Amino acid sequence: MMKKILCIALALVMVASLGVVAFADEVDAIKEAGVLTVALSPDFSPMEFVDSTKEGQDQYVGFDVTLAKYIAEKLGVALEIQAMSFDACQTAVAMDAVDMSISGYSWTEARAENFELSDYYYAGDNETEQVLLVRAADADKYKSAEDFSGKDVGAQNASLQQMLVESQLPDANLKIIGEIGVGVMELQSGNIEALAVAMGNGKQIIANNTDLVICDWQFEVAAEYEANVIMMHKGDTALLAAVNEALAEAYENGYYGPWYEEALEIAASEGAIEVSVEDAA
Repeated sequence: MMKKILCIALALVMVASLGVVAFADEVDAIKEAGVLTVALSPDFSPMEFVDSTKEGQDQYVGFDVTLAKYIAEKLGVALEIQAMSFDACQTAVAMDAVDMSISGYSWTEARAENFELSDYYYAGDNETEQVLLVRAADADKYKSAEDFSGKDVGAQNASLQQMLVESQLPDANLKIIGEIGVGVMELQSGNIEALAVAMGNGKQIIANNTDLVICDWQFEVAAEYEANVIMMHKGDTALLAAVNEALAEAYENGYYGPWYEEALEIAASEGAIEVSVEDAA
């Protein structure tokens, strides 16, 4: 009887060990599948947006898309972009439904607690400046944080901008929006008085919407929030190491600057559009 129990126990240990070998290294799993799945919200040019002259996977363009392609290439697999809303991207990573999300994320304490976050990577003027868009006709009304007291200020759900509005404009009425494009329309229609965005994204928006301007007052951004990171499922440390290695190589090879300049050029083209999750589906 004892021998039988020992045999069963040994068999269970062997099965468990096989399971660990099969599933412990997420990088091996990605290579076995032959594809890297990346969630992003294509409403944030020049980081991620859509080239309407293209179709399928080719339509997704921007700095983060180029970065995702580079990481996939380093892993030796194909890239599959899964377009969804900004907050849905984070949910997909938390549920391990995608391998990672690259969507203009800033480092935050909450994200560091709940996800594996990569080393910082260059993101042009999106990385240091966070601003408010206001209607050009109302620009003179807003020169200080106090001027937004009691005013409706929009920010994308689960974003750094939402956190900044909550902390630095406590007397404003925060209005959560799902998509940046919706926020722009809300601002233009007068449903909100300002929209919090990253500087680079704001420049792209006002280039196509001359009735909007960047407010003179800007958020104060702490050093830890001044660059972008890639988000992975908590515990995926092997993938984290592989991503950080790719980021280091891209930095050392001087790729970030040219990638960002290329993204700006595409964002200025006639075919460039920021797409809501409904349109991207």
